[in-house]
Amino acid sequence: MSLKRLVFLTLSLFPWIPACLCNVTTLEEFAELEGRSLSIPCHYEPKYASNVKYWCRGWTREFCSILARTDDPRSINRADGKVSIFDDPAQQMFTVTMNDLKEGESGWYTCGVEIGGIFERDDVAITRIKAIHGMSVVSRSVRGEEGGSVTVECLYSERYRESEKKWCRSGDWSSCLLTGSDGSFEDTSVAISDDRTWAFTVTLKKLQMRDSGWYLCCAGQKQMSVYVLVTPRSTTTTTTSVTSPPPQDQAVVHPPLPKAITDESWDSQSPLSESMVGCFCVVLLVFLVLLAKKLWRLHKREPALIQVQQAKARFKESSWDVGDQQNVAFLHSDGQDLHKH
Repeated sequence: MSLKRLVFLTLSLFPWIPACLCNVTTLEEFAELEGRSLSIPCHYEPKYASNVKYWCRGWTREFCSILARTDDPRSINRADGKVSIFDDPAQQMFTVTMNDLKEGESGWYTCGVEIGGIFERDDVAITRIKAIHGMSVVSRSVRGEEGGSVTVECLYSERYRESEKKWCRSGDWSSCLLTGSDGSFEDTSVAISDDRTWAFTVTLKKLQMRDSGWYLCCAGQKQMSVYVLVTPRSTTTTTTSVTSPPPQDQAVVHPPLPKAITDESWDSQSPLSESMVGCFCVVLLVFLVLLAKKLWRLHKREPALIQVQQAKARFKESSWDVGDQQNVAFLHSDGQDLHKH
């Protein structure tokens, strides 16, 4: 890598300094089905409790479009507008909500804290938003008791609102139950209800042990697998519906689409790992600056070193010529003395 390219790379990292200082943090990426709402938590240091917070689309404060600010009354009401923002100084966090997410809104966004100084940059955190189309489920596995019932909630993106919905036993397409023109289906063992917005629910009634297994929620050509576990009837309790991991020996591979982001998934992310990544950015940037500075100094010293080496070479040559002349003069003097005797 040439010196100029290295210096350019180092300078190009300066806009990232605010994102690496660990003062404002959020997750690297959020994904949600199109047509639904997405909430993004942005965490900040206690010293920023009274600062203005904002949400904009783009990489940096100078090159992004402001979508919501905490000092704008139109951005604070969650029920009003496309994007809303809510600051909670007690939790040291502000939350941005994007309603009716569209696939075209996928891209890079910035959580920002306004500093206000002329020569000070805002502290920001950059994240990527993905609006996806397809299917998801609230829970990938459910459990119910024999004789009772269990409900599965299947989620779909906006473009599948008018599509036919199906509930099938995995591996047996002849078992599929379809919703009618009114978006519903019901018999003695299964009830399906589509709200025609973003979800349809499947209720399995009068569960039997043979009902355990893998099923598919389908909307159009998209599908998502769900495992249903039926447990033996209890003498002390009635029906139950809680999440439970499927048995390992009955696992079936179905490539799932990304699941909707939930509060639980946010809680599972470690703030410590985000801080470590941010601090690593600072260390890497300092290292590149020092390396570029050292290479620049070597580059400036190189012509001087070449001149010194050339001067030394000329000095050696001139010293050798003078020595040869002295030796010749000495031999000539001796020759004259011998001739006189």
